[in-house]
Amino acid sequence: MENMIFCQSCSMPLSEDAQFGKNADGSKNDDYCCYCYPNGAFNSPNETMEEMIESCIPHVLEANIYPDAESARKMMQEFFPTLKRWRSA
Repeated sequence: MENMIFCQSCSMPLSEDAQFGKNADGSKNDDYCCYCYPNGAFNSPNETMEEMIESCIPHVLEANIYPDAESARKMMQEFFPTLKRWRSA
């Protein structure tokens, strides 16, 4: 897991070029996923870290990453502050 690349906004694992976001010039953005950063800007620029966590919970539960919403929320509350987008938030 230490070599994995994660979106620095939502923590989605990024393993294929299509999963990466795009810069304004259409080039690949190495920090963010295609959902958070589709065209050179955040899809939801005013979204808070807490809102991002809540929007991610259904996706991680569907992928069976965490056993329940509370476990997912707790782990994301610990991990998200280490991500580039939320470090200063």
